[in-house]
Amino acid sequence: MSTLRNIAKHPTITLIDSFTTLKELKQIHTQLLINGLLNDRQHLGQFVASIALKNPTNLVYSNQILDQCADPTLFALNSMIRAYSKSPTPHKSFQFYNRILQSNDVMSPDNYTFNFLVRTSAQLSACEAGRTVHGALFKHGFEFDPHVQSGLIFMYAEMGCLSSCYRVFESVQNPDVVCQTAMVSACAKCGDTDYARQLFDEMPQRDSVSWNAMIAGYAQRGQSREALNLFKLMQMDGVKVNEVSMVSVLTACTHLGALDQGRWAHAYIERNKIRMTVTLGTALVDMYFKCGNVDKAMEVFWQMNEKNVYTWSSAIGGLAMNGYGEKCLELFSLMKREGIAPNEITFISVIRGCSVVGLVDEGRLHFDSMKRDYDIEPQLEHYGCMVDLYGRAGRLDEALNFINTMPIKPHAGAWGALLNACRMYKNMELGEVASRKLVELEAKNHGAYVLLSNIYADTKNWERVSNVRQSMIAERVSKPPGCSVMEVNGEVHEFFVGDKSHPSYEAIERMWGEISKRLKLAGYVANTNPVMFDVEEEEKEDALCKHSEKMAIAFGLMRVEEGLPIRVVKNLRVCWDCHDVTKMISKLFNREIIMRDRNRFHHFRDGECSCKNFW
Repeated sequence: MSTLRNIAKHPTITLIDSFTTLKELKQIHTQLLINGLLNDRQHLGQFVASIALKNPTNLVYSNQILDQCADPTLFALNSMIRAYSKSPTPHKSFQFYNRILQSNDVMSPDNYTFNFLVRTSAQLSACEAGRTVHGALFKHGFEFDPHVQSGLIFMYAEMGCLSSCYRVFESVQNPDVVCQTAMVSACAKCGDTDYARQLFDEMPQRDSVSWNAMIAGYAQRGQSREALNLFKLMQMDGVKVNEVSMVSVLTACTHLGALDQGRWAHAYIERNKIRMTVTLGTALVDMYFKCGNVDKAMEVFWQMNEKNVYTWSSAIGGLAMNGYGEKCLELFSLMKREGIAPNEITFISVIRGCSVVGLVDEGRLHFDSMKRDYDIEPQLEHYGCMVDLYGRAGRLDEALNFINTMPIKPHAGAWGALLNACRMYKNMELGEVASRKLVELEAKNHGAYVLLSNIYADTKNWERVSNVRQSMIAERVSKPPGCSVMEVNGEVHEFFVGDKSHPSYEAIERMWGEISKRLKLAGYVANTNPVMFDVEEEEKEDALCKHSEKMAIAFGLMRVEEGLPIRVVKNLRVCWDCHDVTKMISKLFNREIIMRDRNRFHHFRDGECSCKNFW
């Protein structure tokens, strides 16, 4: 028997909505008891379901009511499973499933039961629980229910079990659009975007959920160009664009550092009156920060009517990332005054904010307050940020002592932060220790070898530079090619180190020749120490000239309108020489250059960089 029988709700029960307070619920409850309506199992089930599903903050109260009922309906128990599957404590769904099983055959789980349990398992990302539920629904004969099958695909995708997704999908005889969409989403989420796109293209009909699933899959996998191209097709197809679509589009713009396209997305949201939810607003704030437009990011932040801890944390982190340490800490203080409790992510950003302005003692106070004031247990990333905080300030011994006294095993992030500080302060002895520890943890970490090599190069120890190079070859460790991305007039351009395939390559080379002349007249001498190859000095200089960010900057000087900043996104840490050169170019050409590398933002203005030469 269906748990969703069409039984008219009593008018008093229909008063319950998402804004009903606990005090009002108790008044409604009293009225229903006086009228004797809750003696009817069906009305009791409706009352419990309305409380649980309309306002999840009242889940405990609906649970208390249900506990007083000796024989609740399957509808009531399924409603509780559904409500808890969406709550912060989804594991409690299984308590109500057990009540169904313990009802002595008075009732049996139905397709709704398993549909909600599958979604509970997806929320938990619990493989054992998921497979148990899969076995139980098979036993009760619901393995071919289309909604359950879609839920299973979604569940296995959340667990990262793509092979199980394939098996479930293959068992579906006539997959509907919901099932096909679930499979597209699963493949995209788990990395098989090619198969996801094949399924998507073969779908006889696609709704907005299908389009959003495919666009989100591309965006989450870093295939940002594909995400933006598919969004254009979605518009051409006349499909309704909503908040979910725009969050994925903004994610893609963020990854590419494509500010013009991000601005267009913002204008599209306003023009089409798409509701500015807290999720969409937070994505917009994040996009502007990660495209280096701090003023616009904060403008959007202050205009948001609703902000949650993630919005505040995004703004605090964005300020820290862009070098505004003091403003980051001011915003954190305001957040606390507004009564927003910080979370783990907030404290990562706060400690980074202290780090960029050298406030070691204040950073330590914030770190200690996590457990003491907010009952937040510091995680590996917090420890790594603390090592970076000590290291940036040149307090290398304290950084090492902090690592040695960590209550958990030091991770690659902590040793990497110390190694970077050793590079900055040319501490070869401690750098060797940090590099060795880092390689022990991550044998293929190319950054450990490169940083150590740079330390040796700075001290002119060429034999050890060569040894590092040989170790990389022996361990088959390769450094990924440098790639810089920039957007000009809405078009995204990519530049790879040593690559000549860009259509404007010859013009870029001529432009770089002009830049080089002006640099040398201003006293520039190439810093060839970081170039690990055993070649002549002129060849080293030539290798440095072909670094991807230099090609991008030359292109920007040619194509970006005067007065506008040149924005570059690089996949690796910017090298010393490119950093020095970019500072000089910003002064010689009177241009602001904003560069986002793997670690942080660099705002170059009038020969200076916001990172204070530590990155």
